[in-house]
Amino acid sequence: MPEATARLPQVSSFALPHGSTKAPWGWADFCTRHHDECDVAALKPEPVNLTPSLWSQIEMINHSVNASVREADDREVFGVIERWDYPSSGSGDCEDFALLKRKELIEAGIPRQALLMTVVTDENGAGHAVLTLRSNRGDFVLDNRTDKILGWQSTNYVFVKMQSEQHPNEWQKIGDPSNATLTASGQN
Repeated sequence: MPEATARLPQVSSFALPHGSTKAPWGWADFCTRHHDECDVAALKPEPVNLTPSLWSQIEMINHSVNASVREADDREVFGVIERWDYPSSGSGDCEDFALLKRKELIEAGIPRQALLMTVVTDENGAGHAVLTLRSNRGDFVLDNRTDKILGWQSTNYVFVKMQSEQHPNEWQKIGDPSNATLTASGQN
């Protein structure tokens, strides 16, 4: 195997949407505080062209956020049941990890339409949020539960919904949206 491709992940598939759905309540609430993240123009899909250098940077940001944020429930951090926000206090839950990763990757030059907030259910049936990276090699999941970035189909998750590539306020069904709980999905 040539050295240039030695650090790239195995090719994955793409999570294919099958219809529109409402944005999670947490995203809509996030948008009331972070207008710059939501009041944006629609863009053409732009999967990231992964290179070994870029993949290394993505892995570094994923690991850095996972290591720097303490996992904590929204009740402990914000005093409410559900709130999506940046973990500015150094603590947060799954959505907060994913939002910070998204922000840092956008600041690193990755187009926002390739970084999709995604709602899944975990192996216990609980709602969970991850960040999906759409690339020329498929869709990859950045998760606060592991530093390993996996192809979406290699996780133990059931995918429920994700942001549209064209606009962050448009969400698409990936699986059965009735499977997710309030923790990650809010309203369906």
